[in-house]
Amino acid sequence: MAHMCRTYAHQDIVATVCNQYKLKTKNWLAPKNGSDDDKGHPNAAFNILDAMLKDSLERLKTMRESISWAHIGHNGGTLEADYTKQVIMIRDLCLEGKLGVALWLWNKMMQKYVTPDVLTHNYLVNGLCKSGDLEKADWLVRDMLYRGPSPSCATYNTLMKGYCVSNNVDKALDLFSTMTNSGIMPNRVTCNILVHALCKKGLLEKARKLVGEILDDESEPKTSNLITSTILMHGCFKHGDVLEAISLWEEMSQRGDQMDVVAYNVIIHGFCLSHNITPAYKYLSDMLKRGLIPDVFTYNTLLSLLCKEGKVEEACYIHDVMLKMGVHPDQISYKILIRGLCMNCDIVKANEFLHLMIEKSMVPETLIWNTIIDGYGRCGNIQKALYIRDQMVTFGILPNIYTYNALIHAYVKGGKIVQARILKKEMLLDGIFPDLVTYNLLVGAACNCGHIHSGVQLHDEMLRRGYNPDIITYTELIKGYCMKGKVEEAEKIFVKIQEFGLPIDHVPYQVLMKNYFKMGALDNVYDLYQIWLRTHK
Repeated sequence: MAHMCRTYAHQDIVATVCNQYKLKTKNWLAPKNGSDDDKGHPNAAFNILDAMLKDSLERLKTMRESISWAHIGHNGGTLEADYTKQVIMIRDLCLEGKLGVALWLWNKMMQKYVTPDVLTHNYLVNGLCKSGDLEKADWLVRDMLYRGPSPSCATYNTLMKGYCVSNNVDKALDLFSTMTNSGIMPNRVTCNILVHALCKKGLLEKARKLVGEILDDESEPKTSNLITSTILMHGCFKHGDVLEAISLWEEMSQRGDQMDVVAYNVIIHGFCLSHNITPAYKYLSDMLKRGLIPDVFTYNTLLSLLCKEGKVEEACYIHDVMLKMGVHPDQISYKILIRGLCMNCDIVKANEFLHLMIEKSMVPETLIWNTIIDGYGRCGNIQKALYIRDQMVTFGILPNIYTYNALIHAYVKGGKIVQARILKKEMLLDGIFPDLVTYNLLVGAACNCGHIHSGVQLHDEMLRRGYNPDIITYTELIKGYCMKGKVEEAEKIFVKIQEFGLPIDHVPYQVLMKNYFKMGALDNVYDLYQIWLRTHK
């Protein structure tokens, strides 16, 4: 039956095409008055026939492809089977992150007038949003409005979330307006996304109003109310409105909302943001009384505040509590502890945590190794710093620019300038190029040792490599020239800083003033002080 349909369709097209071109062909082949080029030229007729044939073949090809999608084939394949296969393939490709291929397949279907369903389009929109290609995701949604299928609430929610993640809250709010104008009713997820977006933008009053409207809807379950209120509470804490956040918590309690771990994490994190550990501990205790087990995020929040405040012993105690509660510290937990201990110059304890990670088959990330290396370097133990670097390489973690800068800083601090310069060459051999910090360390070391010429050479090398010297670079050169008694050269550098428009702190002024005092040039001191007052009003 399908074969007959196809045959009749083909015959129909051929007949139509022939009838369509029959009269035109006769007219074209007839000689035209006043035309010398076409008079009796046989090629003109063949060119016209060739064009007609090509056009007919293209039409036949299009019709055949359309029929293959619209009717049952001899091999038993159906439109439904082909369609299902195609949409499943598109969805799988989106999940695998192969969006280019997924969009190509989608486009092929659309060219054949076969439109994938809204769910498949949602997969594409979600994939594009996750990859950060919001422009293409927005285009796809607009294409859905034009060609179909009509976007669903989930489609708009996905794109709105994408804009919020990329910090484009205004676009998310515009999309909400488009959604309602298109007759799509927002759901609870939409509202949660909007509350989050408004809080992110600091529009807490509007967010609060929206939450009030949502909570008036008695059809929504209490779990949904808890999620919405928790988002708003997080926004209040983030913008420093602690009283409003506490008020929200009390409202949630009065409504009888069953607080979960996430809600407690938000309020504990909020108090830690305001550096208030006492109420944070209070809610941790309340959490345990309710039978809720704190997770790794809860403990990491407490560890972070304790280490920032220098309470590293208390932080180590919290780490022990974690282990007793059966909560396994993660990379973030150890990163917080190790950095906190290194900041408090307890490098030995920090190194113990590093080995504890290794014993647990947790390979520390580069930042953790660099923190330990920098810690030993600052304490003057360069040999231990080098040992940690070698151990890092043994575990398959390659040193980066921060590793080398930490080691160079250790050498410079120990007065070992030659070794620092050798390490710079080693960097280049490893394919790592020095950055502004590297050059500033080496320029400062050269100037402090009285090797001003070497410092200037490094400055010139910076320029050749495309780095713009900053205020630190020029301050070190001013110091170097003053130490050598070359005040005029130091003054030239100071003028250059002003010409470049670099932000000048108090250090260059202090260096020059001290040098003028030594020279007895008090007028120069006064003049420089007046410049300082004018530029730092």
